[in-house]
Amino acid sequence: MSLLKLRRRPEPAVALSDRDRRLVWRLGALLLDYPNAQTLAMLDELDAATAELPDSVRPLLAGFLAHLRDGDPIALAQEYVETFDMRRRASLHLTFYAYGDTRKRGMALLRFKHAYRHAGVELGDEELPDHLPVLLEFAATVDPIGGERLLGEHVPVLELLRLSLSDSGSPYAGVLASVVATLPPVTTADRRRIAELAAQGPPEEEVGLDPFAMDPLAFSGSEARR
Repeated sequence: MSLLKLRRRPEPAVALSDRDRRLVWRLGALLLDYPNAQTLAMLDELDAATAELPDSVRPLLAGFLAHLRDGDPIALAQEYVETFDMRRRASLHLTFYAYGDTRKRGMALLRFKHAYRHAGVELGDEELPDHLPVLLEFAATVDPIGGERLLGEHVPVLELLRLSLSDSGSPYAGVLASVVATLPPVTTADRRRIAELAAQGPPEEEVGLDPFAMDPLAFSGSEARR
């Protein structure tokens, strides 16, 4: 009998096919981005795609789509800014929770950018590589394995963000819940990390992201996504 054992990837919190998981990631990428006119014009298509998902995740996304359909575009835009840009504990930038705007965050950002580069994707200057919609689109359309790995490494942050949105009554909580459902369940170690991040909050020392800016492998392309 072999003494070697394969290390199996933890099963996602909800049983979904690979196709359904990628669809959730694609919908999450669109719905967690700024609600521009192009996205709002796609509501019928997004509703149709959501209807194909199983009961375990479909209501989480359908409820938010109904919110977009019923909302005024200007009010929806204001809601997005107030939710994600004005609250430090509800940032969509995954490395911000642990590092804030410190030099250590610059090194953490390189992990994302190198993963994109390895998959042949050029990321421009429009958005930092740890922005959740960017990562979800990458996982859904470019590299599901690499994207899932990065998402899985940030389960505590994603769960903390979900809790923050839920506590504030944000309709975006359902979208985060659908994304979390595609990933391994929260472990005891994850819960400890969530408690640490919640107690400490993002570091406030603003010293720039020099290592990120100086990365010799940084992308030179102007394409934000592919």
